[in-house]
Amino acid sequence: MPPSEDSEEEEMPKLKTNRSARKRFRLTGSGRKVRRYRACASHLLRKKTSKRKRRLRQPAIIDPTNVKAIRRLIPYG
Repeated sequence: MPPSEDSEEEEMPKLKTNRSARKRFRLTGSGRKVRRYRACASHLLRKKTSKRKRRLRQPAIIDPTNVKAIRRLIPYG
C-alpha cells in the first residue's frame, strides 16, 4: 500500500555530504575501503625523484581506524 499524505510515518531526513571530503575520498568498488590521493605531489617536484613522483600518483587506502569517520562524511559514496 503506497503511503498517503496523511500517514503518520515520516521519512528520515536526507544526509548532507561533506563537500570537502567528497573531493578528497572515494569508496573502492566493494565499498568497504576508502581511497585517498597522496600529499606532496603538487609542487616542489624538481627535487623529487621520478620513482617518488610515480608513487605519488597512485591512490592510497585510508587506515581502517579512520574509515568510520570518513564514511559518515560521505554517506552516499
